[in-house]
Amino acid sequence: MIITDTGVPEEHIAFDKWGGETMLRLDDGWCSALDRETYMCTIYENRPWICREFEMGSWECRDERAELDSL
Repeated sequence: MIITDTGVPEEHIAFDKWGGETMLRLDDGWCSALDRETYMCTIYENRPWICREFEMGSWECRDERAELDSL
């Protein structure tokens, strides 16, 4: 969820069924702001708070990647 105003561009924002702002996910589940070739965020300076707190390479990151790889 996008809970603070960091300047996420509107084309990367979706709304959940309660009207909350979330990062837009593409049909395959990937974040719309992720560059598929470099795996880098295209809106890094304006990324939401949760992305700022979710440290790359942390155990949470590795767990999420492992879960996606198992699909």
